[in-house]
Amino acid sequence: MKIPIIKQISTFIENNDEDYIVETIEVLEDLTEVSSLKDEELDVIGELISNMYGALEVHAEVKKGTPRKKALNGFMKRVLGSIDQ
Repeated sequence: MKIPIIKQISTFIENNDEDYIVETIEVLEDLTEVSSLKDEELDVIGELISNMYGALEVHAEVKKGTPRKKALNGFMKRVLGSIDQ
């Protein structure tokens, strides 16, 4: 996951609607069923999906009143914490 990408997607959500991201995730998840995709291509799709889910989580925190920077940092701490376990 990359903070700049999550930040950009969360800005897109704020300016538009989170439904665009939810629908994009559904399309990308469906694409992973294509049997001819290479591992590298699946990795890229998976990374995009992860960043989009991250942006949705950050957006949810911002909607609750958390400052955007704090929401981003908190999200990344949770992700890194779960990796360390």
